[in-house]
Amino acid sequence: MKTNAMRILEATGIPYEIVTYEWDEDHIDALSVAGLTGLDPLQVVKTLVTQATDRSIHIFCIPAPYEFSMKKARALVGTDSIEMVKQQQLRPLTGYIRGGVSPLGMLRPYPLYLEETIQLMDRIAVSAGQRGYQLLLKPEDLLDAAHGVWADLV
Repeated sequence: MKTNAMRILEATGIPYEIVTYEWDEDHIDALSVAGLTGLDPLQVVKTLVTQATDRSIHIFCIPAPYEFSMKKARALVGTDSIEMVKQQQLRPLTGYIRGGVSPLGMLRPYPLYLEETIQLMDRIAVSAGQRGYQLLLKPEDLLDAAHGVWADLV
């Protein structure tokens, strides 16, 4: 099984490992994934999809245990308001569903911001684009492959 995220990493020559886990509807959040995979929760990165006042989409990645700062996100994006997109909007906007949103391989390129503390980790885990699959890779490789920028998000 290959996801778009895996294909992107392979096309750019970025090494990664696949970490699999058994999931269910009650355990698809990033903290649950950390527990199911045995990874450090700080290594497991959740991908948040937001929409600004002007309807532009922005993607934010933060470690599982951290709380996302909407205030910092608004300032970073330069908008008065930003909110999480509704679950039913995820697939039309990204091609992914809740619990399987990868920062790589979305339907369209969106601005991507990664919490700056992520770069302190040797390797991080992000969704491979399908529930039950995580990609383990270096933070700077994710930044490069996803064309993201480091930012203070928590």
